[in-house]
Amino acid sequence: MDDQFSASEKVEEARIQAAYAKRPENTYYSWFNPTYVFMVQEQERRMLVALKQHGFACLENIKILEIGCGRGYWLREFIKWGAKPQNITGIDLLADRVEVARRLCPEGVEIECGSAGKLGFRDGSFDLVLQSTVFSSVLDPSLRQQIALEMLRVIKENGAILWYDFHVNNPRNPDVQGINKRKIKQLFSGCRIELRRITLAPPLARLLAPYSLLACYLLERFKVFNTHYLGVIRKV
Repeated sequence: MDDQFSASEKVEEARIQAAYAKRPENTYYSWFNPTYVFMVQEQERRMLVALKQHGFACLENIKILEIGCGRGYWLREFIKWGAKPQNITGIDLLADRVEVARRLCPEGVEIECGSAGKLGFRDGSFDLVLQSTVFSSVLDPSLRQQIALEMLRVIKENGAILWYDFHVNNPRNPDVQGINKRKIKQLFSGCRIELRRITLAPPLARLLAPYSLLACYLLERFKVFNTHYLGVIRKV
C-alpha cells in the first residue's frame, strides 16, 4: 500500500512540475498591473486581520512554515510583518523557484526543495503553517490528504494553518481544481475551521481594476463573485 501511494505521489508531483514548467511568464503578476496590486493587497489585508483575530498579532517569536513557497513572496511578507528570518521556513517542489527564493530572501530564512507530502520536520515544529494556492494545484486526492496530514503533524497543539485557495474551478486551466468547503472539512477532519470568501474573480478584476479600484473593492465586499477561501484551521 505504501509503495502504491509512493508511486502515485511521484506521478502527481511529476505532473505538477510539468504543469508549472509550461506556464508562461505573464504580466498578470506584475506590480505595475493594477489588478495584481488590488488582489495581493486585499489578500494581505485579510490575512493580517485573520492572524490578529487568532492571536498572531506579534510574530517576533513565532515559528512559521510555508508549503509551496514559490519565489518566497509571503516569506518576505512575514518578515515585513515582524517575524524573524531565522524563524521562517519555506518548502517548494520546484527547484528553479527555490533558487530564486533563496536569492531574494534575507539570510536566516530556510528554504528547501522537496515535497509537502513528506515534510522533514519534527512533530509540532511550527506555530503557523501557510498554504497559498497549493491544494488547488494538486489533483490527486491521496497526495492532497497526505499534505494535509503533514501540515497538521508539524504544527503545535495551539498552532494554526493559514489557508488561501480557490474554491471554484478555472475552466481555462485543467491543471487546477477548486477546493470547496466540504473538501476542506474532509482534509482536516476534526479540526476547527473558519473560512471567508475573498478575492474578486480575476477576470472581473482585470476588467475593472484599470478603471476603478473602488468598483473592485465594492464588488469584493458582496462576496458573490469571490473565488477564494481565506481560512484558519486549528486542532480541537
